[in-house]
Formats: sequence, C-alpha cells, structure tokens
Amino acid sequence: MDPAIRLLRELVAVNSVNPTLVRGAPGEREIADVIAAEMRRGGLDVSIETVTHGRPNVVGVLEGRAAGRTLMFCGHTDTVGVTGMVDPFTPVERDGRLYGRGAQDMKGGVAAMISAATAVAQRGGLEAGRLVVAAVVDEEHSSIGADALVKSWRADAAVVTEPTDLQIAVGHKGFAWVEIAVHGKAAHGSRPADGQDAILRLGRVLARLEALDRALQARPPHPLVGTGSLHASIIEGGHELSSYPDRATLQMERRTLPTEDESAAIHEVRQILDELVSEDATFRGTATAMFSRPAYEIAPDSDLPELLAASFTQAGGEPKVSGASFWTDAAVLGHAGIPSVLFGPGGAGLHSTEEYVIVADVLTCRDTLVELVRRFC
Repeated sequence: MDPAIRLLRELVAVNSVNPTLVRGAPGEREIADVIAAEMRRGGLDVSIETVTHGRPNVVGVLEGRAAGRTLMFCGHTDTVGVTGMVDPFTPVERDGRLYGRGAQDMKGGVAAMISAATAVAQRGGLEAGRLVVAAVVDEEHSSIGADALVKSWRADAAVVTEPTDLQIAVGHKGFAWVEIAVHGKAAHGSRPADGQDAILRLGRVLARLEALDRALQARPPHPLVGTGSLHASIIEGGHELSSYPDRATLQMERRTLPTEDESAAIHEVRQILDELVSEDATFRGTATAMFSRPAYEIAPDSDLPELLAASFTQAGGEPKVSGASFWTDAAVLGHAGIPSVLFGPGGAGLHSTEEYVIVADVLTCRDTLVELVRRFC
C-alpha cells in the first residue's frame, strides 16, 4: 500500500471531531500523536504546540542544506460531527474512493502534505530553503489553530491542502455572523392594543434581508468566487401561544468577497434597522456582530500559483486556477503575510453522511507538492 494511503487510512480511523461543534467530542489530541509519529519517522523535526487544553497543533520542519525560501504546507485535523453516519471511523476503499468522516475534509490533503514532506526527506532532503508542515486544530469552527500558528511560524508562501478537486484556488470568500434582536411588548393574546408582536416585527427584517440577498446576488460577480450572499440561520422567539412575544432573535450569516470588508454585514443590517425605525417609530431592534473572518485573494505578483501549476503539470495534471466559495485557514495565513493558495484532492460529501476522497487524487497531490518543494525552495 502506498504510504500516503496508509497514512490516510490511519487518520480517518481516528475520531477527531471538533469538541466546540459537538459536546463531548474528543478533539485533535489523538490524531496529533499519530501525525507527530509519522513526521518523526519521515525525518522531520517535530514540535507539538498546545493551542488549548487537549487540542495541539503539530509542526514538522525540514531544513535545507543552504539558504533559501521557506514553504509551508498547512491542513486542519478536526472534523465536523458524524450524526447519521454508519461506521464513520472505519476507512473503506471502493471503486477508487476512500470513505469515512474527514476523508475529503481534509484528511486526504493532510496525508498528501505529510507524505510529500517525508518523500522529500527520504530522497536526500532539501538542497536549500526550509519546509514547514503544519497540522492545525479547529478550522471547522473558529480557526484557533491557524491563529496560533501564525504567531510563531513564518513562511514565504503556503499551500493549504483543502479539497479543491486538484484546482489551484487563489482566493475564497469570507463570512460574518450577526445576531438581530427585535423587541416587542408582552400582552395577553386577547388584548392587541396592549401588545407588540416581536416575531411579526422580525418578519419585516426578514423581508429586507431577503431583498438584500437578491441584490447581492444580482451584482457583477467577483471573477473567482462569484457574488456575496446571506441567509437566515437560527430564529427564536415567543413563550406561549396566548401571549404577544416581547422578543425575537435571528442569527444570520453573510458571505463576503475579497473586495468587501468583513464589517459589511453589520453595517448592512444596521442600515435596515434604521430604515424600519424611520418608517415606524415604535420599531425597536438591535444588531450585534458575533464573529467574522475576512475573504482572501493572493497578491497577483506572487509566483506561487505559477510554480504550483508547473509542478502539477509535471505530475501529469492540467492546471486550472479557480476560487473557493468556502472559508479556509488560507485567509489566516494570507492576512498574516504568508501568500497562500488552496490545492487538494477531489471527492464528495463534505459534512454529509457519506464522505469520500479520490485515492488517485491524494497521490497526485502528494507528487505535485514534492515537485513544488524543489521548484520553490
């Protein structure tokens, strides 16, 4: 069995569900041990760096024999939950696909990048430069692993091996979460003159948000990632059937473009609330920014995409440059001054009940990264 696929199977077999997403989940401690051992066997110098209790990043380093540039490979070790899956941690290979939770998102990419580093080490090491291989925690929630990584580690460029169907993604969208609270007035259901229905008033906000979403998606698209968008995610309100609800809340998500600031969402919502007050002085609502991450696009003068494309061609591929609709740790690295792209194997079923990665893509990704190290460093 190819070492990359052996490692992939070992990684899928480890439950590394993010404990912030699923209460009681084990997190990344066990998978960190597996990765650290693999890196050490492959000849890398390894450090295990605790980000928060029981959740460590693993960083392996391969030093060149002469001065040169530093290249980083980065991937996350956590996964989403497994509700509805059958044997999610039993890797099954069938018809050129390997199934299991995290197989595509993103243990296939993690296996490829680690195997690439160990292949470089075992084929004589680096002539020049430095290779840093980072396996980080918590990308599926708030990326505390990547945040910690960029405080301690630097590189001249990075490849984040998220699943891209072996396309070179040079940018991706950001996101912002906003909570909207609309206030009404509690009253007995038989006394409409005494009550103000917070849920119905929240409906006014929803109508404006729906119109805003249509407008966002009607704008000229970004050439890589398309248009911005928003959706209503969670809504709560009311206490009992025979009472006017005095409060209703909505949590929403806005997807942002590289050309937009991550604060765009809160400004748009507050403008909607101001308009509703101007139309009805009794309307009361507030908006609170919950969490956000900026979009990202690599600078056009970076040579990383071109070198990666040449490396992929050498590995037998036909390069295609694209953008990603989802958010990744590449934005954390990029905004910290490490130009980054996404490049990883294909598959299907991200966050679904049947997830798989294409086995041949994992090997092609590994071979491409080996060649990139030679060309970049």
